[in-house]
Amino acid sequence: MSGFKKFLLRGNLVELAVAVVVGATFSGLIQALVQDLITPLIAAITGGKQPDFSSYKFTVNGAVFKYGDFINHLLTFLIVAAVVYWLVVMPMTRFLSLFDRDKEATEKKCPECLSDIPVDARRCAFCTVELSAVAAAEKPPA
Repeated sequence: MSGFKKFLLRGNLVELAVAVVVGATFSGLIQALVQDLITPLIAAITGGKQPDFSSYKFTVNGAVFKYGDFINHLLTFLIVAAVVYWLVVMPMTRFLSLFDRDKEATEKKCPECLSDIPVDARRCAFCTVELSAVAAAEKPPA
């Protein structure tokens, strides 16, 4: 029983559970935003009728293909994806870029193989060139 208790109280499992709960709640919030605000806005722009393609279908040899429902779900997905991108991803990316701007460089490019290596490295870990020798050769004579 103690092993099971350790498993349940591991940090990753608790964080994952919190992420699932917050994600489900956030999903409901975004769906409500799309259904209650974005879709009526589209309807107002396109003539006052909310788009509904669920009755679209065609028949081949007695088999009915209801492609209208798929179109509804596809449009809902595209609208939700656009709303999440513009209202969540873009602002978060800009917010995080503010922190990256002030971060001091910890890596540099190797002049031979162009790999990222630590600033204080004296030899490239990828091509094994000596960086002090390359830097001395690149400096023009005084």
